[in-house]
Amino acid sequence: MDTTQRTDQQRSADRRRRELLEAADRVVLRDGPQASMNAIAAEAGITKPILYRHFGDKGGLYAALAKRHTDALLDSLRAALDAPAERRERVESTLDTYLAAIEARPQVYRFLMHPAEGSAGGDQGFDVGKHSAPLLRRMGEELAQVIEERVDLGPESQQLARVWGHGIVGMMHAAGDWWLGERPCSRAALVRSLADLLWGRLAAAGDRMGGPGF
Repeated sequence: MDTTQRTDQQRSADRRRRELLEAADRVVLRDGPQASMNAIAAEAGITKPILYRHFGDKGGLYAALAKRHTDALLDSLRAALDAPAERRERVESTLDTYLAAIEARPQVYRFLMHPAEGSAGGDQGFDVGKHSAPLLRRMGEELAQVIEERVDLGPESQQLARVWGHGIVGMMHAAGDWWLGERPCSRAALVRSLADLLWGRLAAAGDRMGGPGF
């Protein structure tokens, strides 16, 4: 098989994989954690064994969807962090970006963060810790990198940036999860309250010399 033929086959496989993920997204938007491999296969117009051929099992499909949505969320968070605004405004905008994302697609959020709730169609539920914890860890590392590049934290800045990154992501996740379930206040009120909690030390820290600023 020549290189051109292999490239064409890879492009076709990538395109088919994207189509299957889009079908899975439509089912997840409808069914949340109850989304089943049977329903996804039906939505895509294929049999379940063909779906397994592309993703292995429901865990493989979950991982692919998780990467797809996490990539999109991280792009949105980076845009909020890069926006030309005062630091407090950017802190609030970043918090609001995360909360707006989970509010806009609550079924997707529940599928990703509470997958153990799903057991429809004979599919086993996910181990929440095994599958959702790496997503939060990835977000924490990404935010840590942003903080280290932009904020002067003095000695041991790398370690402190990681503490802050994972701490802020943990706070956003826990508070957002509670808020999405109970809706005790407006999104704007929650953003202001969380920003107030973060603001003292963030306001005191200077920008890293030569960095993009925060």
